[in-house]
Amino acid sequence: MTDRTPPTDRPVRRLFSRTLSPEARFLAAVLRTESVGGMLLLLGAVAALLFANSPWRRSYTALGDWVPWPGGASLHLDLDLATWAADGLLAIFFFVVGLELKREFIAGELRDPRRAALPVVAALGGMLLPALVFTTVVLAGGGAGLRGWAIPTATDIAFALAVLALVGSHLPQGLRAFLLTLAVVDDLFAIIVIAVFYTAEFHPVPLLAALLPIAAFAALVQRRRTWWWALLPLAATAWALVHASGVHATVAGVLLGFTVPVRTGRDGAPGLAERLEHRWRPLSAGFAVPVFAFFAAGVSLRDTDLGAVLTDPIVVGVVAGLVLGKAVGIFGSTYLLARFTRAELDEDIRWPDLLGVSLLAGIGFTVSLLIGELAFGAGSAVDDRVKVAVLTASLVAAALATAVLRRRNAAYRRIAERDAVDADGDGVPDVYQRRPDRG
Repeated sequence: MTDRTPPTDRPVRRLFSRTLSPEARFLAAVLRTESVGGMLLLLGAVAALLFANSPWRRSYTALGDWVPWPGGASLHLDLDLATWAADGLLAIFFFVVGLELKREFIAGELRDPRRAALPVVAALGGMLLPALVFTTVVLAGGGAGLRGWAIPTATDIAFALAVLALVGSHLPQGLRAFLLTLAVVDDLFAIIVIAVFYTAEFHPVPLLAALLPIAAFAALVQRRRTWWWALLPLAATAWALVHASGVHATVAGVLLGFTVPVRTGRDGAPGLAERLEHRWRPLSAGFAVPVFAFFAAGVSLRDTDLGAVLTDPIVVGVVAGLVLGKAVGIFGSTYLLARFTRAELDEDIRWPDLLGVSLLAGIGFTVSLLIGELAFGAGSAVDDRVKVAVLTASLVAAALATAVLRRRNAAYRRIAERDAVDADGDGVPDVYQRRPDRG
């Protein structure tokens, strides 16, 4: 990997190649929105922790347990507020994820199988190794809690992009594109895991019935009929039927997102998927996910033996899986792919950059907390320990990634300043060329 001179008899495939201008503009818009959403997500989590450990902690618990529609029992909709946040509001988040996924596969980085191989392999490595680390630690500790094996497999894109935006002002654009694409593929696998492994009771009739409103929704959007008075009731009906089937209701959001067409119009106007994504992403990143964080992250540490919690095998497994498993899985799978396919990093990117992003992917929050609730039950003692583990791991991963990426950002900033001084590229700083001759 040190000899970067390509042979003359074959073209060199570049990993993390530069994104085309239209996609670069789209990516920049996504980064700005997700960065703000990440800040709001952090505020929601901090508010939850403060509320849950304050003298008003019983009010916090009562708020999450409040059932706004007790008359919905016949439709399985007599849910408390915390469950509405996890099952209802997160459906908006997963609808945006569905739009992202389809856009990436149809018109984005994943449309080319050769370019898609890298984020797919990296995402798989970043899920399999954390699951293996968690399973190993829990088995060594007695085997209780294996149901939570998928908790450390998820990456929180909002938090990760927020950290990257804060510390990576001069990092290469290709690195940002890789993180976004990796997170999209990661979300796809997380959706499959939730649907397959965390469905407690399955009722096929409501799930089959959900295909009718989804098909009607698809028929309208395929004809570019975006009537809110028709689409919203169809989406709500599909969500309710998927929820009644026992499959996690957020899967309905993904399925609805998959139905939206991606292709641009003949006049070059953005496709419907992109327009809907721009419309719904602020609601997802600015409201749905922060509210979920407020109800999901509130764990009381009062009268808690932190020593016993931090040595619990489940906690150790989640922290080790997110911090070590994610970094080694993503970085290692990418290195092996480059080694065995003889592909090279883009000329603007170095392996330390990739290490920083691999550490950053260890920030697992939204989906990790959701899987923890599905695995052990919301509000249970084990779920509280999972929350401590996810929060701890996310903070450690963010700190380690910040330390690496700050150094890399400083190096790229120095390069940018040097290039700005020597704009004509003759090796002589322009400041000296412009200085008047004083004889």
